[in-house]
Amino acid sequence: MNSANFADTIQRMQAVAISLGLFALVAAAAVADDFQGATHLMPFDEETINYSKAKDASPIARLQERLDRGAATLAYDEQHGYLPALLRILNIQTNSQMLVFSKTSFQRERITPKTPRALFFNDDVYVGFIPGAPLLEISAADPKLGGVFYTLDQRKVERPKFARNDQCLECHASAKSMGVPGHLVRSFATDESGVVDLSSGTSQVNHRTPFAERWGGWYVTGKHGDQAHRGNLFGSAAFARNEKEPNYLGNQTDLKNFLDASGYPAPGSDIVALMVLEHQTHMHNFLTRLNYEATIALQQYGHLKYLKNITDSFLRYLLFSEEAPLTAPVQGSSDFARRFSAQGPKDKQGRSLRQFDLQTRLFKHPCSYLIYSEAFDSLPEPVKAQIYQRLWDILNSQDITPEFEKIPAQARWAIREILIETKLGLPDYWKRKS
Repeated sequence: MNSANFADTIQRMQAVAISLGLFALVAAAAVADDFQGATHLMPFDEETINYSKAKDASPIARLQERLDRGAATLAYDEQHGYLPALLRILNIQTNSQMLVFSKTSFQRERITPKTPRALFFNDDVYVGFIPGAPLLEISAADPKLGGVFYTLDQRKVERPKFARNDQCLECHASAKSMGVPGHLVRSFATDESGVVDLSSGTSQVNHRTPFAERWGGWYVTGKHGDQAHRGNLFGSAAFARNEKEPNYLGNQTDLKNFLDASGYPAPGSDIVALMVLEHQTHMHNFLTRLNYEATIALQQYGHLKYLKNITDSFLRYLLFSEEAPLTAPVQGSSDFARRFSAQGPKDKQGRSLRQFDLQTRLFKHPCSYLIYSEAFDSLPEPVKAQIYQRLWDILNSQDITPEFEKIPAQARWAIREILIETKLGLPDYWKRKS
């Protein structure tokens, strides 16, 4: 799709959104949680952002440059095509594998409960793989543009080429992604073939979504006690039985009763990886939305006085202040949790924002590890300064806003100490006052 046609498509999408009243729509999983107006479509293809014409600087764009120069290669695997080499070169662990059987991909005709789509991810890239499918699906979090989408042909060629695919924005730029090019995690009931019932679930899942509403259309492996969820269920009979026997397909340690997983790089669909994915995708969208809002406000007004709602909401999400609590311990089915935690960075006491709790909440120190990301560091300096000041006040108990007041003092102190030792670019007053 050329840029002119893409711009027309975006304008039509915006017109449809207005006509349907989507500017006022709030996704069920985020009612009253995101700032007012968070779901209206941003003018991201107009001059200020210029999404379709801008050259992205995502890890995929950088990898393509290395491939073009001959500085990197992707080996071809007869079973999985370019997937293993791509995961290795991007440092994406196979234990991050999650399996989704809902038909929610443009290659949906190949997806069924017997042949689910596998998703793999690190902090800024997501890779989708379906055995036998002609294309790998890739999305990356660009520090300025947000979600950028690619495909990679699975045919063996001398020099593999990632193709940017802005047509993905038909789904990935909507109220569900905070009105910016972004990422989606959804939870819907499906029939026996994976066809989604759009009236049955939640169109935006993140760490605030109640456990019981998560993972419709997904396989889930791992232990979670008596906490029920919607994973591993497909077809009316399964849902009917689940009504009578809640959690009867929960706490699965493997998927042998559902499918032959030998065609996938890993055997399961790790529950901890799923929980991290849910937090991360929405945080990526939030960072993009904040970047867009601040960039446009600074250009139009020269100040950020109108962005208080979004920065407040961003901080609530950053600090997990509205996280749905766990009521039983959670344990993954792979070593994803151990490997993820080991990435750090760690302070002198060995503490890290990647450390898991998994008893009553996701992370031990409730502040998002994406504060270390390129997307966070690329926020316009004035909005970043506002966030750092508010964050300092919150962590030092100087902000008595009810949403932050409930963060235990010990947790605030630990987060503050970890950030002072590990986060580059903090304002000088953080260290002077420590």
